Amino acid sequence: MSLTFSNVHFSQQPEKVVFMSGSLMRSMGLTGKKQIQLTLGTDSLTVPLKSIDRSGKHVYLSSGLRSNVRVPRSGPAYVHSPKEGHIHLGPVVGVLSDGPSVPGNPFGSRTGYIKQLLREGSKKMYVYAFAPRDINWQKETVNAYILSSGGQFIRKTVPLPDVVYNRLPSRRTDFSNFTNQLRDRFLRRNISFFNWAFFNKSDIYNLLENDVQAGRYVPETYNSPGPERIKDMMERHRFVYYKPSAGSLGNGIYRLTYHPKKGYFARYRSEGGNTLLKFPNFNSLMKMLQSKHGGSLKNYVIQQGIRLIEIDDCPIDFRFHMHKNAKNRWTAVGIGAKKAGRGSVTTHIKNGGQLMTPEQALGLVFGSRSKEVLDRAKQAAIVLAESIESHQSHVLAEIGFDIGIDEDEKIWMFEANSKPGRSIFAHPSLKVEGRASVEHIFEHSLYLSGFFRGNDS
Repeated sequence: MSLTFSNVHFSQQPEKVVFMSGSLMRSMGLTGKKQIQLTLGTDSLTVPLKSIDRSGKHVYLSSGLRSNVRVPRSGPAYVHSPKEGHIHLGPVVGVLSDGPSVPGNPFGSRTGYIKQLLREGSKKMYVYAFAPRDINWQKETVNAYILSSGGQFIRKTVPLPDVVYNRLPSRRTDFSNFTNQLRDRFLRRNISFFNWAFFNKSDIYNLLENDVQAGRYVPETYNSPGPERIKDMMERHRFVYYKPSAGSLGNGIYRLTYHPKKGYFARYRSEGGNTLLKFPNFNSLMKMLQSKHGGSLKNYVIQQGIRLIEIDDCPIDFRFHMHKNAKNRWTAVGIGAKKAGRGSVTTHIKNGGQLMTPEQALGLVFGSRSKEVLDRAKQAAIVLAESIESHQSHVLAEIGFDIGIDEDEKIWMFEANSKPGRSIFAHPSLKVEGRASVEHIFEHSLYLSGFFRGNDS
């Protein structure tokens, strides 16, 4: 097995042939070979191999060959030899998303991020974006989006990829029968697919509660609680969070508070902003919740409130953006500290929160001990990621955690997201981490596709 980085060129030769520089042939163990099995994505063809006298590592693909092996572009790519006489170009990574299919903005609000993925990934491998409707399963091709040299989207017919990075935007799409069939079709072709689908909060809390290592980081949490459970939690913890199992971006979350001498309070985000309601008794609070969400109050979880560390009397928590690397190990690639806005239920930026670096936030609270506290939080995030992954039957390579630190320095995990947003990377001091996040996606794609050097990767 060998792997090397090379330049792939297009030649105008009409016959089906691969030309390779002598140094590349030697490094790939192809000296004296007259033909090879050439593979790109799901395209594969046995073709003649000819040596050319040129220094460096170069591959030239003839025009006749390219009608059978649909190479998206010329330029840099890896050349991988999984076994003697077999050459794979790539890897080919497909970014799966969806959107309005508008020229120039085919993926809606995700278009900018997808352009970044294509721009950065294409420096090392073949990367394209596509929607489910772009696949032709009979021909095993994709009518994909790639970037022109000027950075504009163009369409090109390419083979099915080696790896699919799932960025489908909605839970409804992600859990549809159509998408389940699509995932199964990829798996039947041995095409790696990550990340599988959005997490359900209830599922995550259930799998963690019996984990000795990870369970200690999860607040007391119950699924679909009845009134008795809600009242008990409020009386014991004084405040709780009541949130939808399938929610995101802080939508639908209530902070419920009980003051023995003042009554019951509900704070939540409404169209008019942050809202605070007072109730004289528990029954009136429950009537409000049931009027909004139905008498059964299903598909919600209730979670113990935690007294987080604060800056300027505003609680702060942390978004940990976790990735698998080229060695298949979890690492915290980006961390942002989120300071809650006044009167906000959550620390989400759109609800008035302020974004800071973890060093800034922890430095204000812990001073010289801030690095020690941050290192413990990083280790907790790795333990949590490993635990969640161990309970998954499909490939998981990216997680966003919302993590808090309480007044006693205990670490808590409130949320886990399999398709985390990227708002923390908007901070000027986290731009480098934003680029590293993109790089990790492609480094792990090398691992998943088999384009790696084993322990040396």
